[in-house]
Amino acid sequence: MDLLNTLVDKGLRRELPTREEALAVLATPDDELLDVVAAAGKVRRQWFGRRVKLNYLVNLKSGLCPEDCSYCSQRLGSKAEILKYTWLKPDEASKAAAAGVAGGAKRVCLVASGRGPTDRDVDRVSQTIEAIKEQNEGVEVCACLGLLSEGQADRLRSAGADAYNHNLNTSEGTYGDITTTHTYADRVETVHQAQAAGLSACSGLIAGMGESDSDLVDVVFALRELDPDSVPVNFLIPFEGTPLAKEWNLTPQRCLRILAMVRFVCPDVEVRLAGGREVHLRTMQPLALHLVNSIFLGDYLTSEGQAGQADLDMIADAGFEVEGAGTTTLPGHRVDAGAGCGSHAGGCAPCGDGPEAETAPAEAASTKAASTETAAAQAARTDLVTVRRRGAGTDLAPNA
Repeated sequence: MDLLNTLVDKGLRRELPTREEALAVLATPDDELLDVVAAAGKVRRQWFGRRVKLNYLVNLKSGLCPEDCSYCSQRLGSKAEILKYTWLKPDEASKAAAAGVAGGAKRVCLVASGRGPTDRDVDRVSQTIEAIKEQNEGVEVCACLGLLSEGQADRLRSAGADAYNHNLNTSEGTYGDITTTHTYADRVETVHQAQAAGLSACSGLIAGMGESDSDLVDVVFALRELDPDSVPVNFLIPFEGTPLAKEWNLTPQRCLRILAMVRFVCPDVEVRLAGGREVHLRTMQPLALHLVNSIFLGDYLTSEGQAGQADLDMIADAGFEVEGAGTTTLPGHRVDAGAGCGSHAGGCAPCGDGPEAETAPAEAASTKAASTETAAAQAARTDLVTVRRRGAGTDLAPNA
């Protein structure tokens, strides 16, 4: 297939595909799905071999959020029956993190609900980072605390944070449809603040919120331009009690196409399979390992994932290996270049110093693909949406 050969060649050169090529990946018929996975798998193996990085979430503060993000079970007005608790103490968070590290996690992601941290919150998280680092030598710590104010990223970096997560979630054009209490530009600015402070930027998306193929391509191209080191791909978990509870638009095949498109657009970036994989990929999860090089281990913020040991078994059975603590995740050229567009050798089309986009292939994607997928989606698997009742914020052992 000429399209896939072109995309592989570009991926191996770290060259940006055209929008038409990215759309065409999303419009590929199911009969050609394995060809798409195999092609994107070549790009994944070029930059990351068969390594899978494990990450572990610790929800420092659950629920009680004043923001109105439609996809979120912790949002203002959410009726989802999730765990609600205020800040974990540093020793409690460190204990939770240790369970993930013991299960093989290389990175611990500290997340707190809310619009953004106060200076007191940054102090609290800084103490937590220090406690985790003292107990777990060599572990990476990523903070995800919402919108940052001036100087807060520097303080987190000084406390030992390695990375900061703030997702774009969806395209700029449709952002106002899912959130009204802050803007897309606010999110971009926070990622820039993290990068300016020397933190590794982590920023991704949520698929399955009713967006079009064009919206998906828009947000992934925006992420390529933003140039984070890690791009988590979440699939909407339609929690009862949230505005998007009835949005069941994804099939396992569509999820794989989305992951492949992200890999082609962001070939040398840590692409992380994040929330919703158990709900939407189901038994097709092992195929996704040919596209992504990073996953979350065990449970998520407010929902349960599959058992941590099942994750490890899946990785081994699929012929992959867990990335060790002594291994650098990113390819050498990204590590050497640091943050910014210096990591895009061979031209960085978003920054205007690369070659002009190629002519769209004949099999350009149809903008009707999203509605076709919606009509073809399987019956809602509400039985797979399980609220987390263990781990952080409870007296029960975590799932790691």
